[in-house]
Amino acid sequence: MKNQSNLMEWLNQVVGEPYYFFHFLAFLSYFIVRSSAANILSPQITQHLFHREIQAILAFLMLAAYKMVREETWEGFIADALFFGKIFLIALTLIMDYHLTLWYIVLFSVIYVIAQQPPFEKLGSSSKLTPLQLEALLTEGNTPRFWLVEFRASFSSGCRRASRCFPELSITYSNKNLSFGIVDLGLFPNAAEKFGISPGGSMGQLPTYILFENDTEVSRFPEFNFEATPTPPITTRLLARHFELDRLLLEYVNGK
Repeated sequence: MKNQSNLMEWLNQVVGEPYYFFHFLAFLSYFIVRSSAANILSPQITQHLFHREIQAILAFLMLAAYKMVREETWEGFIADALFFGKIFLIALTLIMDYHLTLWYIVLFSVIYVIAQQPPFEKLGSSSKLTPLQLEALLTEGNTPRFWLVEFRASFSSGCRRASRCFPELSITYSNKNLSFGIVDLGLFPNAAEKFGISPGGSMGQLPTYILFENDTEVSRFPEFNFEATPTPPITTRLLARHFELDRLLLEYVNGK
């Protein structure tokens, strides 16, 4: 049922979001070019292209199935599926004509420049905060004891891929003792230094998640030495385990 809901949500985005709509038109154009080329290409090349298309479809389905199992977010799965699709499409056009290959490389480059993959827009039980609002909430005595805050930026591909995790996490674990907040470092870049986040040229530390107890930082992900070890893909399970959210929830239920 959840997969069907995600599918309908994505189909709606195909029409409404330029990123998905432009990719849809680009892939659709291949079938138009392919049908026109069938009248021009020699029978040997046509047969060879057909065999490679079958191989590409099978390889794509295998990779898509693998990513569907491994990826927890729909945004991450779609990003990977589009990437694989572009690789296979470009490889197939090489069989027809390298000028066509160059045209598709330029086309996908233009799409990359003018349109970004939209993030998951719903907030769940989390709240969008400015740095000043966050600072005030952490120092006030009448607010929840714990705050888990996601620092993100809309121009970071990692943030867009993981944008669904935090709202879903907040729905499961939000209570009177634990609240969830989101700070957009794209809107407030000066807050990065204040909270010890070093985006760098590759935006490798985004998104960053910090758990506060009152106004004291308890834990963060990724750690300060994130460059020493590869950061695994962000999932709700990973965040719940890293910040021990099940323990915090049990403590709240038991009145501790």
